[in-house]
Amino acid sequence: MSKLDPGYLNESELRAEGFAALGNGVAIARNCTVIGTANVTIGNNVRIDGYCTIVASEAPIVIGSNVHIGAYCLLSGGEGIEMHDFSGLSQGVKIYTRSDDYGGEHLTNPTVPAKYTGGARGKVTLGRHVIVGSGSVILPGATLADGCSVGALSLVNYDLEAWGVYSGCPAKKRKDRSRGLLRLEREYLAELRSSG
Repeated sequence: MSKLDPGYLNESELRAEGFAALGNGVAIARNCTVIGTANVTIGNNVRIDGYCTIVASEAPIVIGSNVHIGAYCLLSGGEGIEMHDFSGLSQGVKIYTRSDDYGGEHLTNPTVPAKYTGGARGKVTLGRHVIVGSGSVILPGATLADGCSVGALSLVNYDLEAWGVYSGCPAKKRKDRSRGLLRLEREYLAELRSSG
């Protein structure tokens, strides 16, 4: 193996890591950091690219099947994260389930006991076929309903309705998203069933 190409962990290496559940066809880059593997569930046909950080030390992170997480993503899952089937994160997406109080009423940062801190907390959910563009940030408690697409460099700080195209800071709905991909999903799943 090249020093410049660390590659992906093989199936036996992944199984030895102690994930809560691990499907088939999973590829996780060797230079990723996963904290709390016992709280991480991963479906089938998932790829997690280099330099991603997944933190599940306090709450479950559930990654469905046919999910891609691009390089340099952060899933900070103190309150839990769910990524449903066919969802994906482009490079550099950050998902936060906790945020400090920036208004000055509470102390900040994780070195301070929780009774002195405040801020937002909430599980983040990405529905089926959600895609999030590079450099976007998703804040605590947001639910991105099925079929949402979020443009690059967007800030998601509230729930997004199904099958919308969103972008901006904060993200705003720009138009409806096509559902044509649902036909392709049916064809793909039928092909998987017939070959398996």
